[in-house]
Amino acid sequence: MKLVSRFEAASRSTAELHGLLAEAFNAFASAPRSSQERRNALASMRNIEDELAARAPGL
Repeated sequence: MKLVSRFEAASRSTAELHGLLAEAFNAFASAPRSSQERRNALASMRNIEDELAARAPGL
């Protein structure tokens, strides 16, 4: 999976981020342990979750 940077996440809609999060989770789950693909998927999930948290109202 291509790494989703925090900058890229900020430019996406909330709906798109939820779709990307699901895609990153699936990529993480199916990638071999210790592979670059798995590391990219995990970093992408963190970036997407950080962006979603920053958008959460009232937190």
